[in-house]
Amino acid sequence: MIAHLPHRSVLVVSGTDRVSFLQGLVSNDVTHVTPGNSVWAALLTPQGKWLADFFIMAEGETLLLDVEAAQAAMIAQRLGRYRLRAAVSIAPDPRPVYAGWDEPVQGATDPRLAEAGFRFIGACTATATADDYDRHRLALGLPDGSRDLEAEKTTLLEAGFDELHGVSWTKGCYMGQELTARTKYRGLLKKRLVPVAIGGPLPAPGTPVLHDGAEVGTMRSGQPGLGLALLRLDALDGSALTCGDATLTPRPPAWMTVRPVQMA
Repeated sequence: MIAHLPHRSVLVVSGTDRVSFLQGLVSNDVTHVTPGNSVWAALLTPQGKWLADFFIMAEGETLLLDVEAAQAAMIAQRLGRYRLRAAVSIAPDPRPVYAGWDEPVQGATDPRLAEAGFRFIGACTATATADDYDRHRLALGLPDGSRDLEAEKTTLLEAGFDELHGVSWTKGCYMGQELTARTKYRGLLKKRLVPVAIGGPLPAPGTPVLHDGAEVGTMRSGQPGLGLALLRLDALDGSALTCGDATLTPRPPAWMTVRPVQMA
């Protein structure tokens, strides 16, 4: 299956300092980007909160950023603030972005999960719709940028960046590293973005999730029957959850290492 993703766009980072420039700004190790091998990384605030995430791919003497289209201008502006004397330029690219799964696709592997498939920039023939891909990534529990994460609020470990290979713990300093490392090594995580089965009408993003009348999370993105919700860890014990006129059943995926705890 191959789907055009109209909500994605491309930024080109060129110049001899392109790798070292991004290396000091994003959460993952940019030196691992090679033809056919992408890296998924986040741009954080200095306080370690999520601003954006994107795939980084290699193309000749440039790096291509597969970004959320609505964030492209912001990402280019933010990166540009730190350019200083670095030999780097950042520019938009008009080529479309495609995702492929369940069949080989020319492009770069999606590094989050093997089942996620591939990412491809350029002309391609679609065999599926963007909604088909959305259901695919929801079933895997993969976040989709600002649909699932909140700017200047979400931490990377809440959104699964550790297990989904979006953080390097060995590459050295980057913007927002301190909070990310402290969250991991001190066990400060209290919430997770978790796939949920939805019974009833699809709740709007931001709808509170309740357990016995107490709020335990919020709905994020979804399609009829399934979605993602940001939930307290003690809401993952199998108890009935309500969200608007729907019921939610958490379905933590096999890759998620945080174990549920009992409701207080």
